[in-house]
Amino acid sequence: MEKQHALNIALIGDRNPTITAHRAIPLALELSGKQTGHAIRGHWLATSLITDTAVLEDFDGVWCVPGSPYQNEDGALHAIRFAREQRRPFLGTCGGFQHAVLEYARNVMGWADAVHGETSPEAERALLTPLSCALVETIDSLQFDADSLVAKAYGRETAFEGYHCRFGVNPQFEQDLLGEHLHAVARDSAGDLRAVELRDHPFFVATLFQPERAALEGRVPPLVSAFVQACARRMS
Repeated sequence: MEKQHALNIALIGDRNPTITAHRAIPLALELSGKQTGHAIRGHWLATSLITDTAVLEDFDGVWCVPGSPYQNEDGALHAIRFAREQRRPFLGTCGGFQHAVLEYARNVMGWADAVHGETSPEAERALLTPLSCALVETIDSLQFDADSLVAKAYGRETAFEGYHCRFGVNPQFEQDLLGEHLHAVARDSAGDLRAVELRDHPFFVATLFQPERAALEGRVPPLVSAFVQACARRMS
């Protein structure tokens, strides 16, 4: 029998064992690998090591993980742009969502002055600003767009997921940001934006919630499994 090639997934972020999501992510990949039948190697890639795209070429998928502000914001943005332009499967959770939106705003929308309000709170175009109610260790309901990759992964249009987050998309820029390519695919119980996808990409999903947390309770995170399957499709 031919030995199965392991999927190599880049975990973009500065690993910290005190961050709940960072403890959950290896478990999420392990559980998803067992469910989908794929061997998976998750490689933590510190943002300080990403100075160009060469370090990313050999990965089957890119997951930008929670834990912002990152040590090197530009490194995270390099990785996201690489995944977007090279059509590599991409998953961004929490801080990964925030920076996926930021990368899109700068490099697709042409908003060169877009910044993250966590590091530049006084900027005129602070794209990510403090949530009206910080989502720290909370769980909330979600409504998914019926045609989205997220809804297909969950097999339904509603779910409950957990957060550890203080920043979201500034409502002032949301309408201009979302359009034909980047579109909203999940909103919470208050109607606030909680996930986006790129329409013209095989798999580019970013969520403000942290689906990986399910793994800490022994449950397979549906969205992580969908991401793994997208990585496998690219490799086949």
